[in-house]
Amino acid sequence: MKKIFLGVVTVLLMFSCSQKEPVIVTVTNPLAMDRNGEMVEISMAEITGKLQLPDTAQVIVWDENGLEVPYQITYDGMLIFPASVKGEASATYTIVEGTPQPVDVVACGRQYPERLDDVAWENDRAAYRAYGPALQRKGERAFGYDIWTKSVPEPVVEDRYDGELNRHISYHVDHGNGMDCYAVGPTLGGGTAALFPDSTIVYPYCYKECEILDNGPLRFTTKLVYNPLVVKGDSSVVETRVISLDKGSQLNKTMVSFDNLQETTPVVTGIVLHKQNPMGYSFDAKAGYIAYADSTENAANNNGVIYVGAVFPAHITGAFTQLFSEKERKERAGALGHVMAVSDYEPDSEYTYYWGSGWSKYGFETEADWNSYLEEYAQKVRNPLSVTVK
Repeated sequence: MKKIFLGVVTVLLMFSCSQKEPVIVTVTNPLAMDRNGEMVEISMAEITGKLQLPDTAQVIVWDENGLEVPYQITYDGMLIFPASVKGEASATYTIVEGTPQPVDVVACGRQYPERLDDVAWENDRAAYRAYGPALQRKGERAFGYDIWTKSVPEPVVEDRYDGELNRHISYHVDHGNGMDCYAVGPTLGGGTAALFPDSTIVYPYCYKECEILDNGPLRFTTKLVYNPLVVKGDSSVVETRVISLDKGSQLNKTMVSFDNLQETTPVVTGIVLHKQNPMGYSFDAKAGYIAYADSTENAANNNGVIYVGAVFPAHITGAFTQLFSEKERKERAGALGHVMAVSDYEPDSEYTYYWGSGWSKYGFETEADWNSYLEEYAQKVRNPLSVTVK
Protein backbone atom coordinates (compact mmCIF):
# COMPACT_ATOMS: atom_id res chain seq x y z
CA MET A 1 0.00 0.00 0.00
CA LYS A 2 2.85 2.38 0.83
CA LYS A 3 4.37 1.94 -2.64
CA ILE A 4 1.03 2.63 -4.34
CA PHE A 5 0.40 5.67 -2.11
CA LEU A 6 3.81 7.13 -2.89
CA GLY A 7 3.20 6.55 -6.59
CA VAL A 8 -0.12 8.38 -6.47
CA VAL A 9 1.49 11.28 -4.58
CA THR A 10 4.19 11.46 -7.27
CA VAL A 11 1.57 11.58 -10.01
CA LEU A 12 -0.40 14.28 -8.19
CA LEU A 13 2.75 16.37 -7.76
CA MET A 14 3.37 16.08 -11.49
CA PHE A 15 -0.21 17.23 -12.15
CA SER A 16 0.30 20.30 -9.96
CA CYS A 17 2.84 21.57 -12.46
CA SER A 18 0.29 21.40 -15.26
CA GLN A 19 -2.52 23.86 -15.99
CA LYS A 20 -4.75 21.13 -17.40
CA GLU A 21 -6.71 18.38 -15.70
CA PRO A 22 -5.39 14.92 -16.53
CA VAL A 23 -7.37 12.27 -18.34
CA ILE A 24 -8.22 9.34 -16.05
CA VAL A 25 -8.62 5.95 -17.73
CA THR A 26 -10.22 3.08 -15.82
CA VAL A 27 -9.67 -0.44 -17.17
CA THR A 28 -11.98 -3.12 -15.77
CA ASN A 29 -11.51 -6.88 -15.98
CA PRO A 30 -14.77 -8.93 -16.00
CA LEU A 31 -12.95 -12.27 -15.64
CA ALA A 32 -11.62 -13.95 -12.50
CA MET A 33 -8.20 -14.45 -14.13
CA ASP A 34 -5.55 -11.72 -14.02
CA ARG A 35 -4.84 -9.90 -17.29
CA ASN A 36 -1.22 -8.83 -17.74
CA GLY A 37 0.13 -6.58 -20.48
CA GLU A 38 -3.07 -6.77 -22.53
CA MET A 39 -3.42 -4.00 -25.10
CA VAL A 40 -6.28 -1.52 -24.65
CA GLU A 41 -7.38 1.22 -27.03
CA ILE A 42 -8.64 4.78 -26.59
CA SER A 43 -9.42 7.38 -29.22
CA MET A 44 -6.52 9.82 -29.41
CA ALA A 45 -8.93 12.50 -30.58
CA GLU A 46 -10.90 12.05 -27.35
CA ILE A 47 -7.72 12.40 -25.28
CA THR A 48 -6.46 15.53 -27.04
CA GLY A 49 -9.96 16.97 -26.84
CA LYS A 50 -10.17 16.48 -23.08
CA LEU A 51 -6.65 17.84 -22.60
CA GLN A 52 -7.34 20.73 -25.01
CA LEU A 53 -4.30 19.86 -27.10
CA PRO A 54 -3.57 20.02 -30.84
CA ASP A 55 -3.74 16.78 -32.81
CA THR A 56 0.05 16.59 -33.00
CA ALA A 57 0.61 16.88 -29.24
CA GLN A 58 2.46 14.22 -27.27
CA VAL A 59 1.25 12.71 -24.03
CA ILE A 60 2.52 10.56 -21.17
CA VAL A 61 0.67 7.56 -19.72
CA TRP A 62 1.21 6.65 -16.04
CA ASP A 63 0.02 3.64 -14.12
CA GLU A 64 -1.23 3.64 -10.50
CA ASN A 65 2.35 3.50 -9.20
CA GLY A 66 3.41 6.58 -11.13
CA LEU A 67 5.41 4.52 -13.61
CA GLU A 68 5.39 5.53 -17.27
CA VAL A 69 3.62 3.11 -19.61
CA PRO A 70 4.66 2.81 -23.28
CA TYR A 71 2.06 3.59 -25.92
CA GLN A 72 1.55 3.84 -29.66
CA ILE A 73 -0.79 5.85 -31.89
CA THR A 74 -2.22 3.52 -34.53
CA TYR A 75 -3.13 4.20 -38.16
CA ASP A 76 -6.81 4.55 -37.23
CA GLY A 77 -6.19 7.17 -34.54
CA MET A 78 -6.22 4.99 -31.43
CA LEU A 79 -3.85 5.28 -28.49
CA ILE A 80 -2.92 1.77 -27.39
CA PHE A 81 -1.03 0.72 -24.27
CA PRO A 82 -0.51 -2.50 -22.29
CA ALA A 83 -2.76 -2.71 -19.25
CA SER A 84 -2.48 -5.08 -16.30
CA VAL A 85 -5.59 -5.73 -14.22
CA LYS A 86 -6.26 -8.24 -11.45
CA GLY A 87 -9.19 -10.62 -11.79
CA GLU A 88 -12.62 -9.01 -11.34
CA ALA A 89 -10.95 -5.69 -10.56
CA SER A 90 -10.08 -2.34 -12.11
CA ALA A 91 -6.85 -0.43 -12.71
CA THR A 92 -6.48 3.30 -13.24
CA TYR A 93 -4.17 5.00 -15.71
CA THR A 94 -3.47 8.71 -16.04
CA ILE A 95 -2.74 10.61 -19.26
CA VAL A 96 -1.19 14.08 -19.31
CA GLU A 97 0.55 16.32 -21.80
CA GLY A 98 4.28 15.68 -22.05
CA THR A 99 7.17 14.07 -23.86
CA PRO A 100 7.25 10.28 -23.39
CA GLN A 101 10.37 8.20 -22.92
CA PRO A 102 11.67 6.38 -26.03
CA VAL A 103 10.18 2.90 -26.53
CA ASP A 104 12.01 -0.10 -27.95
CA VAL A 105 10.42 -1.40 -31.16
CA VAL A 106 9.04 -4.88 -30.50
CA ALA A 107 6.30 -5.41 -33.12
CA CYS A 108 7.50 -4.67 -36.64
CA GLY A 109 7.81 -5.94 -40.20
CA ARG A 110 7.95 -5.01 -43.86
CA GLN A 111 7.56 -6.25 -47.40
CA TYR A 112 10.63 -8.01 -48.81
CA PRO A 113 10.69 -7.49 -52.60
CA GLU A 114 14.19 -8.96 -52.57
CA ARG A 115 12.63 -12.28 -51.40
CA LEU A 116 9.74 -12.63 -53.87
CA ASP A 117 7.53 -10.00 -52.17
CA ASP A 118 7.21 -11.75 -48.81
CA VAL A 119 5.52 -9.76 -46.07
CA ALA A 120 7.10 -10.80 -42.77
CA TRP A 121 6.47 -9.46 -39.28
CA GLU A 122 7.17 -10.30 -35.64
CA ASN A 123 6.84 -9.34 -32.01
CA ASP A 124 8.67 -10.49 -28.89
CA ARG A 125 7.05 -13.95 -29.06
CA ALA A 126 6.91 -15.18 -32.68
CA ALA A 127 7.32 -14.27 -36.35
CA TYR A 128 5.07 -14.77 -39.40
CA ARG A 129 5.08 -14.50 -43.17
CA ALA A 130 2.55 -14.11 -45.99
CA TYR A 131 3.54 -14.81 -49.59
CA GLY A 132 3.32 -12.25 -52.37
CA PRO A 133 2.80 -11.76 -56.10
CA ALA A 134 6.40 -12.44 -57.18
CA LEU A 135 6.19 -15.93 -55.67
CA GLN A 136 2.91 -16.52 -57.47
CA ARG A 137 4.39 -15.38 -60.79
CA LYS A 138 7.21 -17.82 -60.25
CA GLY A 139 4.65 -20.62 -60.13
CA GLU A 140 5.19 -21.74 -56.53
CA ARG A 141 2.06 -22.82 -54.67
CA ALA A 142 2.02 -21.41 -51.15
CA PHE A 143 -1.44 -20.44 -49.97
CA GLY A 144 -1.31 -20.17 -46.19
CA TYR A 145 0.54 -18.28 -43.46
CA ASP A 146 4.09 -19.30 -42.65
CA ILE A 147 5.43 -19.46 -39.09
CA TRP A 148 8.96 -18.59 -37.99
CA THR A 149 9.99 -19.61 -34.50
CA LYS A 150 11.96 -17.29 -32.28
CA SER A 151 13.39 -17.59 -28.77
CA VAL A 152 14.45 -14.01 -28.02
CA PRO A 153 12.32 -10.87 -27.47
CA GLU A 154 14.23 -8.57 -29.83
CA PRO A 155 13.51 -8.39 -33.59
CA VAL A 156 15.28 -11.05 -35.68
CA VAL A 157 13.50 -11.20 -39.05
CA GLU A 158 15.50 -8.49 -40.81
CA ASP A 159 18.78 -10.17 -39.89
CA ARG A 160 17.48 -13.58 -40.99
CA TYR A 161 16.60 -12.30 -44.45
CA ASP A 162 19.96 -10.58 -44.74
CA GLY A 163 21.73 -13.76 -43.70
CA GLU A 164 19.73 -15.93 -46.11
CA LEU A 165 20.05 -13.61 -49.10
CA ASN A 166 23.45 -12.00 -48.62
CA ARG A 167 25.62 -14.01 -46.20
CA HIS A 168 24.83 -17.66 -47.00
CA ILE A 169 23.33 -18.19 -43.51
CA SER A 170 20.23 -20.35 -43.84
CA TYR A 171 17.18 -19.27 -41.88
CA HIS A 172 16.05 -22.90 -41.96
CA VAL A 173 18.67 -23.64 -39.29
CA ASP A 174 18.47 -22.43 -35.68
CA HIS A 175 21.51 -20.22 -35.08
CA GLY A 176 20.47 -19.42 -31.52
CA ASN A 177 17.23 -17.44 -31.84
CA GLY A 178 14.85 -19.65 -33.85
CA MET A 179 14.31 -20.50 -37.51
CA ASP A 180 11.91 -21.24 -40.35
CA CYS A 181 11.11 -24.95 -40.09
CA TYR A 182 7.35 -24.86 -40.75
CA ALA A 183 5.93 -26.40 -43.94
CA VAL A 184 3.11 -24.48 -45.64
CA GLY A 185 2.83 -25.56 -49.27
CA PRO A 186 -0.53 -25.42 -51.09
CA THR A 187 -2.53 -25.53 -47.83
CA LEU A 188 -4.03 -23.10 -45.32
CA GLY A 189 -0.77 -23.27 -43.35
CA GLY A 190 -0.78 -21.71 -39.91
CA GLY A 191 -4.36 -20.47 -39.66
CA THR A 192 -5.56 -18.95 -42.93
CA ALA A 193 -9.28 -18.33 -43.47
CA ALA A 194 -11.02 -19.37 -46.69
CA LEU A 195 -14.53 -19.56 -48.08
CA PHE A 196 -16.01 -23.06 -47.87
CA PRO A 197 -18.97 -23.44 -50.26
CA ASP A 198 -20.28 -27.00 -50.60
CA SER A 199 -17.63 -28.16 -48.08
CA THR A 200 -14.84 -27.25 -50.53
CA ILE A 201 -12.00 -24.88 -49.65
CA VAL A 202 -11.56 -21.94 -52.02
CA TYR A 203 -7.80 -21.43 -51.63
CA PRO A 204 -6.77 -17.75 -51.79
CA TYR A 205 -3.19 -18.10 -53.17
CA CYS A 206 -0.77 -15.15 -52.65
CA TYR A 207 -1.69 -11.54 -51.91
CA LYS A 208 -1.92 -9.01 -54.74
CA GLU A 209 -1.43 -5.73 -52.85
CA CYS A 210 0.15 -4.94 -49.50
CA GLU A 211 0.05 -1.87 -47.28
CA ILE A 212 1.83 -1.53 -43.93
CA LEU A 213 -0.49 0.42 -41.63
CA ASP A 214 1.32 0.21 -38.26
CA ASN A 215 4.98 -0.58 -37.73
CA GLY A 216 5.64 -0.57 -34.00
CA PRO A 217 6.73 -0.09 -31.43
CA LEU A 218 3.86 -2.07 -29.84
CA ARG A 219 1.70 -3.13 -32.81
CA PHE A 220 2.30 -4.18 -36.39
CA THR A 221 -0.61 -4.00 -38.85
CA THR A 222 -0.74 -4.87 -42.53
CA LYS A 223 -3.55 -4.80 -45.07
CA LEU A 224 -3.47 -7.48 -47.77
CA VAL A 225 -5.73 -7.53 -50.83
CA TYR A 226 -6.04 -10.68 -52.92
CA ASN A 227 -6.78 -11.49 -56.55
CA PRO A 228 -10.42 -12.26 -57.33
CA LEU A 229 -11.66 -15.68 -56.23
CA VAL A 230 -14.05 -17.95 -58.07
CA VAL A 231 -16.93 -18.82 -55.75
CA LYS A 232 -19.75 -20.89 -57.23
CA GLY A 233 -18.94 -19.61 -60.71
CA ASP A 234 -18.66 -15.96 -59.59
CA SER A 235 -15.16 -14.70 -60.41
CA SER A 236 -15.50 -11.22 -58.85
CA VAL A 237 -15.10 -12.01 -55.13
CA VAL A 238 -12.15 -10.07 -53.65
CA GLU A 239 -10.71 -10.89 -50.25
CA THR A 240 -9.13 -8.26 -47.97
CA ARG A 241 -7.32 -8.99 -44.71
CA VAL A 242 -6.19 -6.61 -41.98
CA ILE A 243 -3.70 -8.41 -39.72
CA SER A 244 -2.41 -6.99 -36.42
CA LEU A 245 0.16 -8.39 -34.00
CA ASP A 246 0.64 -6.81 -30.56
CA LYS A 247 3.55 -6.98 -28.16
CA GLY A 248 3.27 -9.98 -25.87
CA SER A 249 0.68 -11.87 -27.91
CA GLN A 250 1.23 -15.21 -29.62
CA LEU A 251 -1.75 -14.54 -31.88
CA ASN A 252 -2.54 -12.18 -34.76
CA LYS A 253 -5.91 -10.46 -34.82
CA THR A 254 -7.25 -10.77 -38.36
CA MET A 255 -10.29 -9.13 -39.93
CA VAL A 256 -11.34 -10.67 -43.25
CA SER A 257 -13.89 -9.35 -45.74
CA PHE A 258 -15.05 -10.68 -49.11
CA ASP A 259 -16.25 -7.94 -51.46
CA ASN A 260 -18.89 -8.79 -54.08
CA LEU A 261 -19.96 -12.02 -52.38
CA GLN A 262 -23.65 -12.42 -53.18
CA GLU A 263 -24.91 -14.81 -50.49
CA THR A 264 -24.16 -16.12 -47.01
CA THR A 265 -21.32 -18.62 -47.37
CA PRO A 266 -19.45 -20.84 -44.89
CA VAL A 267 -15.94 -19.68 -44.02
CA VAL A 268 -13.31 -21.87 -42.39
CA THR A 269 -10.09 -21.19 -40.55
CA GLY A 270 -7.66 -24.05 -41.06
CA ILE A 271 -4.37 -25.39 -39.76
CA VAL A 272 -2.51 -27.91 -41.89
CA LEU A 273 -1.92 -31.41 -40.51
CA HIS A 274 1.34 -33.19 -41.28
CA LYS A 275 2.28 -36.87 -41.29
CA GLN A 276 4.84 -36.40 -38.50
CA ASN A 277 2.00 -36.00 -35.98
CA PRO A 278 -1.29 -37.07 -37.58
CA MET A 279 -3.23 -37.10 -34.30
CA GLY A 280 -1.71 -33.96 -32.81
CA TYR A 281 -4.79 -31.80 -33.34
CA SER A 282 -7.46 -30.71 -30.88
CA PHE A 283 -10.50 -28.48 -31.02
CA ASP A 284 -13.31 -27.20 -28.83
CA ALA A 285 -16.04 -25.35 -30.68
CA LYS A 286 -17.76 -24.28 -27.47
CA ALA A 287 -14.56 -22.91 -25.95
CA GLY A 288 -13.71 -21.29 -29.29
CA TYR A 289 -10.36 -22.67 -30.43
CA ILE A 290 -8.56 -25.17 -32.67
CA ALA A 291 -4.97 -26.36 -32.18
CA TYR A 292 -2.24 -28.53 -33.63
CA ALA A 293 1.20 -29.67 -32.42
CA ASP A 294 3.48 -29.67 -35.47
CA SER A 295 6.70 -31.62 -34.93
CA THR A 296 8.07 -30.24 -38.27
CA GLU A 297 9.55 -32.07 -41.23
CA ASN A 298 12.90 -32.77 -39.62
CA ALA A 299 12.11 -33.39 -35.96
CA ALA A 300 15.49 -35.12 -35.49
CA ASN A 301 17.16 -31.75 -36.19
CA ASN A 302 16.18 -30.52 -32.71
CA ASN A 303 13.52 -28.25 -34.22
CA GLY A 304 11.26 -28.61 -31.23
CA VAL A 305 7.48 -28.56 -31.62
CA ILE A 306 5.60 -25.66 -33.20
CA TYR A 307 2.22 -25.25 -31.55
CA VAL A 308 -0.31 -23.65 -33.90
CA GLY A 309 -3.74 -22.36 -32.99
CA ALA A 310 -6.71 -20.17 -33.81
CA VAL A 311 -9.21 -18.50 -31.48
CA PHE A 312 -12.68 -17.16 -32.26
CA PRO A 313 -14.32 -14.26 -30.42
CA ALA A 314 -17.75 -15.05 -31.88
CA HIS A 315 -19.67 -18.32 -31.80
CA ILE A 316 -18.52 -20.87 -34.39
CA THR A 317 -20.88 -23.42 -35.88
CA GLY A 318 -18.45 -26.31 -35.70
CA ALA A 319 -14.89 -27.63 -35.56
CA PHE A 320 -13.58 -30.75 -37.25
CA THR A 321 -10.83 -32.31 -39.37
CA GLN A 322 -11.03 -32.66 -43.13
CA LEU A 323 -8.50 -35.13 -44.56
CA PHE A 324 -7.20 -35.18 -48.12
CA SER A 325 -7.59 -38.11 -50.48
CA GLU A 326 -4.41 -39.92 -51.47
CA LYS A 327 -4.44 -38.03 -54.76
CA GLU A 328 -4.82 -34.66 -53.05
CA ARG A 329 -2.07 -35.46 -50.56
CA LYS A 330 0.35 -35.78 -53.45
CA GLU A 331 -0.89 -32.48 -54.86
CA ARG A 332 -0.44 -30.76 -51.49
CA ALA A 333 3.16 -31.74 -50.71
CA GLY A 334 2.20 -34.73 -48.59
CA ALA A 335 -0.01 -32.83 -46.13
CA LEU A 336 -2.74 -34.93 -44.52
CA GLY A 337 -5.50 -32.32 -44.35
CA HIS A 338 -6.63 -29.59 -41.96
CA VAL A 339 -8.16 -29.09 -38.55
CA MET A 340 -10.77 -26.39 -39.10
CA ALA A 341 -13.42 -24.21 -37.51
CA VAL A 342 -16.40 -23.12 -39.58
CA SER A 343 -18.68 -20.08 -39.36
CA ASP A 344 -21.15 -18.36 -41.68
CA TYR A 345 -19.91 -15.29 -43.50
CA GLU A 346 -22.56 -12.67 -44.26
CA PRO A 347 -21.98 -10.42 -47.29
CA ASP A 348 -20.66 -6.91 -46.47
CA SER A 349 -19.45 -7.99 -43.02
CA GLU A 350 -16.09 -8.75 -41.37
CA TYR A 351 -14.97 -12.13 -40.11
CA THR A 352 -12.67 -11.62 -37.12
CA TYR A 353 -10.49 -14.26 -35.53
CA TYR A 354 -7.01 -14.77 -34.05
CA TRP A 355 -4.29 -17.14 -35.23
CA GLY A 356 -0.68 -17.78 -34.35
CA SER A 357 1.86 -20.04 -32.72
CA GLY A 358 4.05 -20.96 -29.78
CA TRP A 359 7.26 -22.98 -29.60
CA SER A 360 8.39 -25.75 -27.28
CA LYS A 361 11.76 -23.97 -27.01
CA TYR A 362 10.25 -20.64 -25.98
CA GLY A 363 7.59 -20.79 -23.31
CA PHE A 364 5.40 -23.78 -24.19
CA GLU A 365 6.84 -27.07 -23.00
CA THR A 366 3.79 -29.22 -23.73
CA GLU A 367 0.69 -29.38 -25.90
CA ALA A 368 -1.40 -28.95 -22.74
CA ASP A 369 0.38 -25.63 -22.04
CA TRP A 370 -0.50 -24.40 -25.52
CA ASN A 371 -4.13 -25.50 -25.41
CA SER A 372 -4.53 -23.83 -22.02
CA TYR A 373 -3.15 -20.60 -23.50
CA LEU A 374 -5.65 -20.76 -26.36
CA GLU A 375 -8.59 -21.48 -24.07
CA GLU A 376 -7.70 -18.53 -21.84
CA TYR A 377 -7.13 -16.31 -24.89
CA ALA A 378 -10.60 -17.21 -26.15
CA GLN A 379 -12.09 -16.25 -22.80
CA LYS A 380 -10.29 -12.90 -22.95
CA VAL A 381 -11.42 -11.94 -26.46
CA ARG A 382 -14.97 -13.01 -25.59
CA ASN A 383 -14.80 -10.94 -22.40
CA PRO A 384 -12.68 -7.91 -23.33
CA LEU A 385 -11.33 -5.38 -20.87
CA SER A 386 -13.69 -2.42 -20.62
CA VAL A 387 -12.27 1.10 -20.76
CA THR A 388 -13.83 4.31 -19.44
CA VAL A 389 -12.31 7.75 -19.92
CA LYS A 390 -12.90 10.77 -17.67
